[in-house]
Amino acid sequence: MSRIGIFYGSSSGVTKAVAEKIAQRLGEDRCDLFSMEEDFVDFDEMLDYDYLLLGCSTWGSGEVQNDWRDPLLDLDNDKPDFSGKTIAVFGAGDYVSHGEQFISALGILHDKFKARGATLVGSIPTDGYTYKYSFAERDGKFIGLGFDDVNEADKTDGRIDVWLAALEEHLPVAEEA
Repeated sequence: MSRIGIFYGSSSGVTKAVAEKIAQRLGEDRCDLFSMEEDFVDFDEMLDYDYLLLGCSTWGSGEVQNDWRDPLLDLDNDKPDFSGKTIAVFGAGDYVSHGEQFISALGILHDKFKARGATLVGSIPTDGYTYKYSFAERDGKFIGLGFDDVNEADKTDGRIDVWLAALEEHLPVAEEA
């Protein structure tokens, strides 16, 4: 069975907590968790996986979380080949304080890894979300899982379920016990 690599950056612990929930729901025996701050060394680690879930919150005016800044520069400079890799993105936003750039960091990750040859999956409807603009919205859908634990923590579990259902056909099948 192919394992799933979950790589996340988290300043306040929100994206980390969701990464852990995702791993638990998919089955911790199927997933390896990596903090971009504490565990990430280079893209060779990511390239060991055929399936990647990348977590990043949005900061400021639509920027990626700090732990992703240097790796994304390295991605642009080193140009690793992610062809044959299936990637989905997830991350936190705050629609009240930053509704003009809600979960926009996901759009950045999406575009950077797609440019490196990855197949991006996991689009979900924007229904039920409140925001002004998002670089993560494409063709009327979000290109990944967005959640707002500051203002809508009660919706996070349901949003995870919707996203995981959208990913189901793209991820490796869990082995029977």
